[in-house]
Amino acid sequence: MSLLVVLPDEPAGLVLPEALAQALSGAGLDVLGLADCGSFARQVEALAPRQALICLPLVTPALLDALRTWSGQPPCALSLASAPLSGVGHEELIGLGVHAWMQIDALDAGSLAALTARAQARWQREAALRTELESLRTRMDERKWVDRAKGLLMSARGIGEDEAFGLLRGAAMHANLRLGEVSRSVIEAAQWADAINRAGQLRMLSQRLVRVAAQLLGGIDAQRARVLRTQSSERVQQNLDHLAALGLGGAGIEALAQAQAAWSGLADALTAKPTAAGLADIDRRAEVLLAAAEALTEALETSGARRALRIVNICGRQRMRAQRLAKDALLAAALKEEAASARLVPTMAEFEAALLELERTPLSTAEIRAALASARDEWLRLVGGVQALDSADGRATLVRSSEALLDTFERLTASYEHSLQVIMS
Repeated sequence: MSLLVVLPDEPAGLVLPEALAQALSGAGLDVLGLADCGSFARQVEALAPRQALICLPLVTPALLDALRTWSGQPPCALSLASAPLSGVGHEELIGLGVHAWMQIDALDAGSLAALTARAQARWQREAALRTELESLRTRMDERKWVDRAKGLLMSARGIGEDEAFGLLRGAAMHANLRLGEVSRSVIEAAQWADAINRAGQLRMLSQRLVRVAAQLLGGIDAQRARVLRTQSSERVQQNLDHLAALGLGGAGIEALAQAQAAWSGLADALTAKPTAAGLADIDRRAEVLLAAAEALTEALETSGARRALRIVNICGRQRMRAQRLAKDALLAAALKEEAASARLVPTMAEFEAALLELERTPLSTAEIRAALASARDEWLRLVGGVQALDSADGRATLVRSSEALLDTFERLTASYEHSLQVIMS
């Protein structure tokens, strides 16, 4: 067995005493190196001995400091030969990882062989117990993730526990991963999908709040508009608070901070009495929030590193486009804004292109296809409202259809978010 021998520090350098050398040789032990208390821990790390034999007349503070390096779990067996120890001193050394002790003046080949064998056996037993404990902790941790993933699948897909477990087990076998790893990935995918959905809602809400302000200025269903303004404002704050609690990193933190700052500016503007000038200011501030929410959504999609999450983002953006189209149409009618009028055609083209992509996506289910068909019909009504903007009926249709499309794409986004392909991506 290879040993690192720890000796008292000597000004002239460390020298193995002749008697100790003979005892080690007689016990069949090889000296890998020598160390004093100051270099003890470093030498153990550098030489990786099977055991360290500490031969000190007295236990010194320097030795105790060295032993504390490993917090009671040294990387090799430790045996100590020293002067007699008090009960308290013996307990302290055991707590610091010393596995066997004997009186230093009784050292000989036989006692040294017994000492090191006892230390090695105890260290191996402790190492085996630590491995078993770590394995138990790993299994318990995996069970926690598996139970959470099963619950998520059962809730999202409306399936039983056995079917949910079968999905997880099949995915683990297909990916050649542990069941716990797959389960944890399922939970993380669901969290990323929810975060992208919430960040995407901020885009929609920025446009909805301007549309509602335009309704109030134009006297279009004013009572309902005031309710929507309050609900939308509360929803923005709730989503920002939820995203802030996720502990985002890097680009996500910066994008969230920009969104929070943009919302602060918009929230202040919304409290003023509706006027034409105030509506234009609200729209400018909402555009800042829209840009910040877009950057935040893109940062979350990139951080999620799952291509399937893109469909959640595409669908969620349709909510914003429906609100943006209605907002710009009302601004064009109320304020004669050329910029708002200029945005109508590009927004309609973007909405149509995204709707076609969603209709062609392989993630569709019967439920999703039915919702997309309903969205197509409502979209045509919204376009009709834009074309009949000069009439009160056209403006009312515009508001109703934009809200109906919002509700439809809220459900669709949730369906994609909870789809098996996204959850198991």
